[in-house]
Amino acid sequence: MTTTRIIHTEPLTAKAFAPFGDVLDCAGDPDRIINAGACGRWHDRARLDFGPEGCAGISVLSAQPRSLPHTCDLMERHPEGSQAFIPMHQNEWLVIVAPDVGGQPGQPRAFLAAPGQGINLHRGTWHGVLTPLHAPGLFAVIDRIGVTPNLHEVAIDPPFTVMR
Repeated sequence: MTTTRIIHTEPLTAKAFAPFGDVLDCAGDPDRIINAGACGRWHDRARLDFGPEGCAGISVLSAQPRSLPHTCDLMERHPEGSQAFIPMHQNEWLVIVAPDVGGQPGQPRAFLAAPGQGINLHRGTWHGVLTPLHAPGLFAVIDRIGVTPNLHEVAIDPPFTVMR
């Protein structure tokens, strides 16, 4: 008999997400004021890591919107570099992550990113596929570009369901 695993979303906060990566937002006061006082800068918000054999690249992704409840049956990680997702929309979106347990995803967690929040996944962090909850599912992605393999996918069996 298969038991349905259910996890519930939690708000995306820097403290809760710290084991997996960085939250990209403009929480709190800006670190610096630039452009003759016309612009606040929240400086150096993420730890980018592209390894010795890679370099930073910026790509744009268009992901199919999903809905909650959401079934997660695939997780992946990038052992050679970090991966930042910056939404090009003002909608909430779903972030699924898990700790590494012996080379496999451990107990997953689901975060509901608020409008305007992005993330930077640390190198090797298990995560679900890009999961916008509304159209358009456009994201700028800053990640490692290189010739060595940088993707490890695992089918999740049995899958789990993410609910609000």
